[in-house]
Amino acid sequence: MALTILCVSFTLLLLLGVPVAFSIGLSSLATILYEGLPLAVGFQQMISGMNPFSFLAIPFFIFAGEIMMYGGVADRIVGFAKALAGHVRGGLGMTNVLACTLFGGVSGSPVADVSAMGAVLIPQMKKEGYHADYAVNVTTHASLVGALMPTSHNMIIFTLAASGKVSIAALILAGIVPAIILTVCN
Repeated sequence: MALTILCVSFTLLLLLGVPVAFSIGLSSLATILYEGLPLAVGFQQMISGMNPFSFLAIPFFIFAGEIMMYGGVADRIVGFAKALAGHVRGGLGMTNVLACTLFGGVSGSPVADVSAMGAVLIPQMKKEGYHADYAVNVTTHASLVGALMPTSHNMIIFTLAASGKVSIAALILAGIVPAIILTVCN
C-alpha cells in the first residue's frame, strides 16, 4: 500500500504542476506519514545517501574545471590541440574535439568541459566563418567524451550506486578506449 501511495501522490503532484523535486519530497513525506515512521527516518535516509567519501570528488572536479578555465589552462589546451590538428582543413572543428577530450580528461565533467571550451572555442569558430549552430553542436557533442574519460564523476556515481561492488579504477580503465573511439569518430 505504501508503494501505491508513493506512486499515486507523485503522479498527482506532477499533474498538478508541482515541480519534480517538490513532488518527490512531498510524496515521500506522505508515504512516511502513512507508514507511521518518525520524520527523522526520511532525513536520515536522505543524508546517508550522500555520505560516501568518494562523492567529494565530484564538486572538486567541477571546481578544477572552473579554475582551469579562469586560470588560462583552457586556452593552453586549445593551443595544444590547435598545434595538433589546426593545420588541416576543418582543423578548428578538430581542435574543438581534441580540446574537449583533453579538458574532459582533466576536469571529469562534461558540464565543466562545455562551459570552459565553449567560452573559448565557439567565438573562435564563429569568427572563422562556422555557423553558430555548428560550433555549439560540435562543442556539446565533443564534451560528452568527458563522461567517459578517466576522472569522470559519472563513473564514481555508478560505483557508489552499485554499493561499491564495482571498482572505480576498473571503470576508469574501461572508459579510455570508448573515449578514444568517440574522439576519433567526432
